[in-house]
Amino acid sequence: MRSTAAIAVNVFRESVRDKVLYNLVAFAVLLMGASYLLGQLTAGQDVKIIKDLGLAATAMFGLFIAVFIGIGLVSKEVERRSVYSLLAKPVRRSQLVFGKYCGLVLTLAVNVTMMAAALYAVLAFMAWGADPVIVASWDAPALDPAILKALVLILVELMLVTAIAVFFSTFSTPMLSAALTFGLYVVGHFSADLRNFQQVVDSPLAARLARGLYWVLPNLAQFDIKADVVHGQPVAAGYLVLAITYALLYIAMLLLISSFIFSRRDFK
Repeated sequence: MRSTAAIAVNVFRESVRDKVLYNLVAFAVLLMGASYLLGQLTAGQDVKIIKDLGLAATAMFGLFIAVFIGIGLVSKEVERRSVYSLLAKPVRRSQLVFGKYCGLVLTLAVNVTMMAAALYAVLAFMAWGADPVIVASWDAPALDPAILKALVLILVELMLVTAIAVFFSTFSTPMLSAALTFGLYVVGHFSADLRNFQQVVDSPLAARLARGLYWVLPNLAQFDIKADVVHGQPVAAGYLVLAITYALLYIAMLLLISSFIFSRRDFK
């Protein structure tokens, strides 16, 4: 356990020193600020625009952090041959994979928290001194606590995407790992189309194949509740629990498979 924690802390420190990571966070924060200027162009809809763009920026730049750092967690150690010195110590390969994953999740949690604070700061500025007539027209308060629900599911989705990136990085090159991870991310947001594929094709075999892919591939669409939050629609606590449970089970499966593959790799 200590070895895993030490690896996670080291990954977090390396990620914090990464200039690309700082640039992504800074750009996301600037985008949230720019959403305030865009909101001024639409009377009465400015808060909706800020919430929508802020949550979208958090998800998009969190995705870049998860993918481009996640694919290098394992492959970077192999390319630099630093994996030999790590494995020479009393550290199991499964601990190395899990520790690196936890380190990146910690990095993502810190950065999502920073972007959430920036979003709430912009919304607080908008709400301060706003016309009561305009405030009454809002579907939800500017500082709506439900925004935290969307942010939590964004973080959970990023955790799942990170596990996918780590899984591919254990046996593939960084470029191919990035392409496969982005591909699964896109497919995961259109999983409902796979479920209903039999309605648009006449081939039973293709329909069964699509249905099988629907159950095997990650369903990422369920983590997107941005539209509900922006328009003041309630999101049940039970839905959050089911989505988080699904993600944790899928992450555990991916990490177990990743550890198995990495433990069988020959670095000679």
